[in-house]
Amino acid sequence: MSWVGARVPRTEDARLLRGRGRFADDVTAPGQLWARVVRSPVAHGRLRSVDAAAAARSPGVTAVLTAACLPAGLAIPVRLALQGIDLSSYLQPVLAAGVVRYVGEPVAVVVADDPYAAEDGAELVDVDIDELPATLDAKLASAADAPRLFAAGNVAADFTLGYGDTDAAFAAAAHVSEIEIQIGRHTGVPLEPRALLAVPRWAGGGPDRDGGLDIYGMTKVPVFNRDVLARMLAVPAGRIRAHAVDAGGGFGVRGEFYPEDFLIPWLAVTLRRPVKWAEDRAEHLVAVNHSRQQSLTLAAAFEADGRILALRADVLHDNGAYCRTHGITVPELTVAMLPGPYRVPAYAGRIRVVLTNKTPCGTYRAPGRFEGTTAREQLLDVAADQLGIDRVELRMRNLLRSSELPHRRALSTLGTDVVLDAGDYQGLLATAMAEADRLGLASQARLPPGPDRSRGVGVAMFLEKSGLGPQETADIELDETGAIRVLAGGTSLGQGIQTVLAQIAAEALRARVTQVASEILEAAEDDLVLDHGTVSVRGDPESRITFGAAAAAASPPGLRARGRFDVSHMTYPYGAHVAVVEVDHGTGQVRVLRYLVAYEVGRAVNPALVEDQLRGGVAQGIGGALLEELRYDEAGQPQATTFIEYRMPTAVEVPPVDVLVCEQAPAPGNPLGVRGAGEGGISAAGAAVACAVRDALGLAGGVGALPLTPARVRGLAESATGSSPANRAGSQVRPASYEESR
Repeated sequence: MSWVGARVPRTEDARLLRGRGRFADDVTAPGQLWARVVRSPVAHGRLRSVDAAAAARSPGVTAVLTAACLPAGLAIPVRLALQGIDLSSYLQPVLAAGVVRYVGEPVAVVVADDPYAAEDGAELVDVDIDELPATLDAKLASAADAPRLFAAGNVAADFTLGYGDTDAAFAAAAHVSEIEIQIGRHTGVPLEPRALLAVPRWAGGGPDRDGGLDIYGMTKVPVFNRDVLARMLAVPAGRIRAHAVDAGGGFGVRGEFYPEDFLIPWLAVTLRRPVKWAEDRAEHLVAVNHSRQQSLTLAAAFEADGRILALRADVLHDNGAYCRTHGITVPELTVAMLPGPYRVPAYAGRIRVVLTNKTPCGTYRAPGRFEGTTAREQLLDVAADQLGIDRVELRMRNLLRSSELPHRRALSTLGTDVVLDAGDYQGLLATAMAEADRLGLASQARLPPGPDRSRGVGVAMFLEKSGLGPQETADIELDETGAIRVLAGGTSLGQGIQTVLAQIAAEALRARVTQVASEILEAAEDDLVLDHGTVSVRGDPESRITFGAAAAAASPPGLRARGRFDVSHMTYPYGAHVAVVEVDHGTGQVRVLRYLVAYEVGRAVNPALVEDQLRGGVAQGIGGALLEELRYDEAGQPQATTFIEYRMPTAVEVPPVDVLVCEQAPAPGNPLGVRGAGEGGISAAGAAVACAVRDALGLAGGVGALPLTPARVRGLAESATGSSPANRAGSQVRPASYEESR
């Protein structure tokens, strides 16, 4: 059988479901100390002093660390430097000194014998701050006369991406549509918040006194984090070992280099004892990267038949108080990928990255694409109604045809040119609509919903990106005992990478094992059967050899292989979302009744894992579309620090999610033809739900803002005039539409 493409159970599940996982907070070390971070209670102010005397005298407290204890000028570097923009004036210090810029900014760390003593000690640290007005509105902060949060100003980046003559296209257009939409601030909420344990290898009188350090809890990009830590500690990177642990989800927010990723190791080295830190949920909601908050203004120029002539986008990105490791990645991705899978002859996108007195932002699953897709698909729905064209038909007319791929755009993102490699965008949309019809999504939307209620269907196309390493090296070894080891740089964040690597390794190892076994068993390779660690001759089960024996017989003993893959361009998965919602006009409640995701992955190594990734992404997308929002009061105090205020979707809010995994367009950029599958479930979720709510309410324009909270939906329902447009999305799509568009 072929292991690549098989629905095999996850190899991780046996231990995880039995409670035998090893998560960051599960790891302990003899003699470890516990750390508690003291954080700024105000959003903006001059830091006059940090008095640690009382905390230092508290029972069990070993040390208190303030900025005065550290070398001057320590700041967290940008991991992804893009568009040649220097962000060095906006980097976050590891501990605040002189000024604080958001509630939750670290100002001190208390270290004690146990977590309770550390907590008690932290409460005794006296932080004296001369409070200043908080700057919370990115639009006001971007003005030339706005109070400056940094000497260099509040706008960290202001640049454009695009191609073609948009001015001429808009001047010649038969019709122009425009919308504005706000994407609310929310964040990834993994099951396990961040945790870190740093163990100096000379602790406990061990023989290794070379300054070595073991780190547990680094996830996502451990090699980068190790190298940054080594530079900041001024030690060779080889002396730091980052140990893999299980992770209760990452979603982009977990695993970047945060202040704690320096502070805890520094304390371990300085105190010559293991130091452990684990954040609680309230800390997580104010300290971990936030994401999403953007204001987007989009305009599209159309011919009379609905074909796009040009697209304009103006994106205002609220990045919070500092530029962290991601730099301008999120807004750059928003604008670079905003044309999506459509034929856009001319495009102009402007980005302004503005700093405010809020928690700094970074990536969250489908960064930039969730925001841009939501705005673009709303614009297309508005334009379709204005032009009197079925919403799906309008998309069909403007999707790039297979014959137009690969399609090069004069854009760059993440340091690479945008080249849409291969695919059939129109075919996938037609397939998705046929599947939606088979499942009865459109008919469900037409059922009488009850008094003061209405239903709607939303359809959204999306384009994703994946596969930019830019390189990876992997080793496979089969030793004389029959044990197989796979060494690779990818990290496990709960996505099943161990299972997938095992499937790929099984496929790759098969040829070498059968070659050696063929010589030993004196049988043709085609006559050999591999099963549970043995190789036997078909029809002669007694003639067999174990994998270990085959490895021992090799010269030299053991079967080994190393592979390296380099890539200079991304591959671009794509798909469609269809959502059916019911809106209660009186309460403003939105219920998602049914959901469909159709996604082209090129080739699914494990279809079951792909399907579950998509379903999980939809759940997160519904959260961002309807529930999750990190808001601040006028003083900059966060209003969502527990799960009472920060509302996430439960099994009640997440409907049945049907998934259609397509493998019709293998990616030409890698040997397996695979495309990324982790973010397709969330990329268009905000768009599909917003389009469905717009359809249900019969809005003339867009929904205006996400999340669609009950208060916002009530306001939209009250402002809506007239009846819902007759050409409901999905109700009139036929296979002929696809053929005519081709």
